[in-house]
Amino acid sequence: MDFVTGNIGWIEVICGPMFSGKSEELIRRLRRAMIARKRVQVFKPAIDTRYSATEIVSHGDIRMKSEVVSGAGEILKKMDWRTQVIGVDEANFMGPELIDVANQLADSGKQVLISGLDTDYMGRPFSPVPELLALAESITKTLAICMRCGNPAKHTQRLVESNDLIVVGAAGMYEARCRRCFEPGIPRQELLEFARPILKRPGAGT
Repeated sequence: MDFVTGNIGWIEVICGPMFSGKSEELIRRLRRAMIARKRVQVFKPAIDTRYSATEIVSHGDIRMKSEVVSGAGEILKKMDWRTQVIGVDEANFMGPELIDVANQLADSGKQVLISGLDTDYMGRPFSPVPELLALAESITKTLAICMRCGNPAKHTQRLVESNDLIVVGAAGMYEARCRRCFEPGIPRQELLEFARPILKRPGAGT
């Protein structure tokens, strides 16, 4: 489907680990577009039903109505040709087809805002976000707070036993970790050695 307009389109990607405010930033930008009286459509993957089946929801419970799609190809089918701004949350659940879809929309003059994880539970690049980063005009990398030591966190630590690439979950199943505290796969230590408090021997000086 072709969407022909006289406007110049572009792609903006918001990426980072879980609990870093990606969805919140996406919603903020989409609301600004609405305030500017632009026509906006928002999409989320059907697999993501953690907080709502029909809304984008941040971990801080900020919400925005969205259309649900089973795959990126459905975005083109549900597009209104008058739409100027498209928002896509949880891009990591959309699959590689989102790369071509985002390009088509941007080439047709649409502003495409995408948020998603850039690395998986093993710390590897999580497609299609890395490919979208290479195509984007604007990139925002969000950081969380490491739940082990409090340093800036760029990793998503899986806490449940599974070798599946996609396991939908939130707090209790995942936590943010920094470079030092992150363990690829399932963590094997309840508390890392360097994070344990150093206990002084009786009689030791202060």
